[in-house]
Amino acid sequence: MDQLQAMRIYLRVAEMGSFTRAATQLSLPKASVSTAIQQLENSLGARLLHRTTRQVSMTPDGQMYYQRCKDLLDEVEELQALFASTPARLSGRLRVDLPIAIARHTVLPHLPDFLHRHPQLEIELSSTDRLVDLVSEGFDCVLRVGQLRDSNLIARHLGWQRQINCASPDYLARHGTPHSLDDLADHRLIHYQSVLGGRRGGFEYQDSTGSLRQHSMPGALTVNNSDAYHAACLAGMGIIQAPQAGVTAQLATGQLVEILPNWQAPPMPVSLLYANRRQLPQRCRVFMQWLSELLQPCLHGNSGNATVRADTNPL
Repeated sequence: MDQLQAMRIYLRVAEMGSFTRAATQLSLPKASVSTAIQQLENSLGARLLHRTTRQVSMTPDGQMYYQRCKDLLDEVEELQALFASTPARLSGRLRVDLPIAIARHTVLPHLPDFLHRHPQLEIELSSTDRLVDLVSEGFDCVLRVGQLRDSNLIARHLGWQRQINCASPDYLARHGTPHSLDDLADHRLIHYQSVLGGRRGGFEYQDSTGSLRQHSMPGALTVNNSDAYHAACLAGMGIIQAPQAGVTAQLATGQLVEILPNWQAPPMPVSLLYANRRQLPQRCRVFMQWLSELLQPCLHGNSGNATVRADTNPL
């Protein structure tokens, strides 16, 4: 088996965490996959994978080799495309991570058209409120909503997403519509915490100087994912403060009602993150450009050409 094919096999085993699942994905016998990895380790003189009866995981050497392999294979693909007689069709696998609300309400409804235009492309779409590790989990790019810290990743700023204060008509019929911060004394906030058990926040808003403020509010429910956050609001359990993309459809149909437009939380930056490589695969560049254009109608501010240093953890 040639070296490049062995590298491709290693990437899939490392990403799937399983020889069996990798063999199925690659349409190869499991024995061939195991042999390829063993020969690769022998030729390198290094152990790349920890193997147990339940799990396969990368060693520290394996993690370093994984990233170098990924970079090298991407460059080989780019090199082959340079000498193709006709423009290369996008092909291969693209692994991306998106926030749940954006994936459900904005991206997935339009993804069939994108894949129709690129039928040889395979997309692995992660949609979770958990902050994935872009490098160790093998993602080509991730979309983040929120502030970013400095790191070795590159962030392409797409713009800013407005946050909407909203509640269900049923909730407002029972509790009344608040028109000022003082009115919130008679209302309940649905609290959101990515990790349950921490100190609950309050109703956020910007004061006249643009500074972030919190107005303490009680609430009977705390949730840890955006699906539950929106569902609780639709069920009439309280007020939420949500990014615009996740509530636009419900506001348009009257399932939710915007309240307190003069006391909004600060808009949240939206960024595409990718690893600091010399060249991104063409399939990743095309997908990122498509995603940037798709999101522009619900963003304001920058158009998405700026790049800054950032990491995978929004504040």
